[in-house]
Amino acid sequence: MHTINMMSYADFDFGINGNKVFLEDIFPGFNMNDRIGVVVRQAGGGMGASALLMSALTRFYDFHRSLLGDEPGRLRIYPENFVFHVGQRHMNHSWMDIWPPHKEVVVEDDPEQILEAINDRGITRLLVQDITPSSTTFLRETISSAQHRIVSSLAYSPSGRANQADITIFSCSAAEENVIDSLNRSDELAEEVKEQLRRRRTPLYVDGRVKETYRRIDLFDALQMLSPNQHGATTSSYMDILGNNPIYITSIQSLEKMNS
Repeated sequence: MHTINMMSYADFDFGINGNKVFLEDIFPGFNMNDRIGVVVRQAGGGMGASALLMSALTRFYDFHRSLLGDEPGRLRIYPENFVFHVGQRHMNHSWMDIWPPHKEVVVEDDPEQILEAINDRGITRLLVQDITPSSTTFLRETISSAQHRIVSSLAYSPSGRANQADITIFSCSAAEENVIDSLNRSDELAEEVKEQLRRRRTPLYVDGRVKETYRRIDLFDALQMLSPNQHGATTSSYMDILGNNPIYITSIQSLEKMNS
């Protein structure tokens, strides 16, 4: 909650296809109960989604501002935002108000396992790294749960600039200070890696402000970008039990054919 008095929603600017918009245009119907999930696949990758995370947390605090405080009877609360670290922990995001620590989730590089973790946290707005979509394998129930609940999906880049982006977010100096503070507190990263990541932020500055870009994508596209792997060890064990029966286990492409 240290960010409450450091920055405000007014410190961020949003655009879609060059037109000035609000966060609610990027995340239609955004509200205090939304849960943002960012899938991170490489060291410091979540920094590329920091402008969206930091702007969304200011909006979250706006919803609760009259009730917040550390005094008895006041509300001490953080946004229900989660980082899903694929394979291993890739950074400490606590200074970006990803807190308490259980909101930094380490998950196997298996699309089914990543999506199960996303579903278990009730994510409603999903950000995935902008990688080449692959033919991934899921339990049909896992896909149905995601379809029923996830409202918006975006592709982001660890560099801060997504390919074929249609969304622009200008951040503020206070937000960027918290991003760098999070990086500096990331004991899981070597000092030379941290320095490389700091330097990677420099080209993002436009007129003194960090500019990040994102691309709106369909949920099915997002699910195919969770992992380049078709499935991992845990899902293989499911398939051994279920016999790869299409009633239970399917790829996105197969599901689309079944529904057409």
